[in-house]
This record gives sequence, structure tokens and C-alpha cells, in this order.
Amino acid sequence: MQVNLILGSGGARGFAHLGVIEELRERGHEVVGVAGTSMGALVAGVLAAGTIDEFSAYVRTLTRADYMRLTDLTLGAPGLVRLQRVIKELHRFVGDVRIEDLPIPYTAVATDIDQVREVWFRSGPLIAAIRASIAIPAVFTPVRIDERLLVDGGLLNPLPMAAAMEMPGSVSVAVSLFARPPGLHNGGSPSHESSDAASADNGDIATDAKQPSWGARIGETLSDSWAGRRIHELLSPPEPDKPYEDLPSDVNIMDLLGRTLDVMQARIEVARTVLEPPDVLIGVPVDTCSVLDFQRCAELIDLGRTLAAAEFDRIGL
Repeated sequence: MQVNLILGSGGARGFAHLGVIEELRERGHEVVGVAGTSMGALVAGVLAAGTIDEFSAYVRTLTRADYMRLTDLTLGAPGLVRLQRVIKELHRFVGDVRIEDLPIPYTAVATDIDQVREVWFRSGPLIAAIRASIAIPAVFTPVRIDERLLVDGGLLNPLPMAAAMEMPGSVSVAVSLFARPPGLHNGGSPSHESSDAASADNGDIATDAKQPSWGARIGETLSDSWAGRRIHELLSPPEPDKPYEDLPSDVNIMDLLGRTLDVMQARIEVARTVLEPPDVLIGVPVDTCSVLDFQRCAELIDLGRTLAAAEFDRIGL
């Protein structure tokens, strides 16, 4: 079957997209159009460039130490990480190809922060489109293209369903990274239910977080620096007892930022998918890992494949 594939934003959870693609191909389906936001735009771009197998094998080998070596921290810039080393590695897989020369239609979504509007990349250098789409505000530095200051597309469109309207496939498959975790929920839950068949597998991943995440390591590095300690001293002068804690000691700045983005994007996504629902929706639970848990790539790929298999079996795809 010919498939239009839409891959959502959600940071490290986006490695699950690779598992979904593996399952689609294993079942003999052909992806004939692909769109993505943020991490979804990155995986979609590698798929469209025809190097998804090599990329998947490469990221499975990366360790926490490897991710730290790829992290080029910066102070005084509009973002903590510049991503130059990451983009250099990504260039090995996508090269200098232009979007209009890709073998299948491709769309990446970024956000014009000045005009507060979506920017869809359907032409131009693929590497530039990916770099703009993955620029998580305050974490990764933004980019300027054609006088537009661009950041992560997930701020406005975490799951770009509208892009599938012009793709040639007969069925649309979307992968959301903001599905509700299993269990009881209050009304107005921010996203979609995940399949029961994959809940147990997800639980193993969600609890296997003994080591600090990539984001936590960056947060600790910033907090332990002289500047970080000095800022904490200035913001936390001695004061009398009060019924709340201004700076909870068990909350890391990077993980808190990631959770904040999750809440915001989940609300936006659920509203937009009601208006433009896909034929098939695969939901990766939002509590699977944090936005910056990149070192858990292999687990997330396997989870994506498990979730996809369960949903495809359920609907007979």
C-alpha cells in the first residue's frame, strides 16, 4: 500500500519514528510522501534522502558520552547548544541534496518567531530545512533564513497533517509523540490513547532511567559552573520561612523546559488532529522519556516498532 507518512515533534521520543518506518517496510508498504516537524522532520528527511537504514544503524551505536561530545554548549547566545557538530554528522546522511530533487515529496515545518506563523519547506537545501525545524527554543540556537528567524515547528504545528493533503498515497499514517500514558485520566487529557498491546513494553522503558539524561547532564553542567552558582546566589538570598519553595532542588532546568514544551505541544496537537485526522494514528506515550533523552535511542526505536505493529494488526494494515 502507498502511504503518506506524517511524523510529529517530541524530541528524543522521535527515535520511535524509525521503528514505525521499519514496521511499515517489513509489511511491504511504500512511503510515497513524508512530512515532519522537529525530530519528525529530521527522520523524514533522512527517509526521503534514502539513507534511513544507515542512519538507524548509526544512532543505535551512540552512547551518552557520544551525545555529550556532539554538544557544543554556548553562553550568551539565544540557545544553550549550537548544533554545529550534530549537523555535521547529519550531513553524512543527507549531503547537499535539495528538497525538490528528493525521490518523494517532503515537507518540514518550522516557526517564524517574529511573524508567529508556520514556515513549510518544500524546496531548498534539505539540511537547512531540518536545522530550522529542530531548533527547540532556548535549548538549540535558532537560525535565520531569508530574513526570517526560525525555531522549532512544534510551537505551532507538532503534527503537520495538512501537508499530507497533497501527497499521492492512498492512506495517511501519523505518529504522535504525545499519547496519553495508560491509566486513569481527568477530562481534557492532552493527547491520544496508546494501544494496550504496547503499554507493558513502554513501562519497561519509562522506568529504565537510572542514569541522568543528556538534558540533565547539560543542566548539571550549567548549574555547576561558576556562572550558574553565582546566579543561584543572586536569586536565592536568605529570607524568612515561607509556605513554598522558589527553586525546588529536585527539578532540573532542562527537563523542566522539556516538560513545559510537551504540555504546550500536546494541547496544540490534539486540537489540530480533530480538524485533520489521519487514517492511522500511532501514539507514543508522552511519559516514555523526556524530550532530551537521546541516549535511549535503541529502546525507542524498538518501542516505535512495537506500537506500530500493534496498531497495524488492529486495523489490518
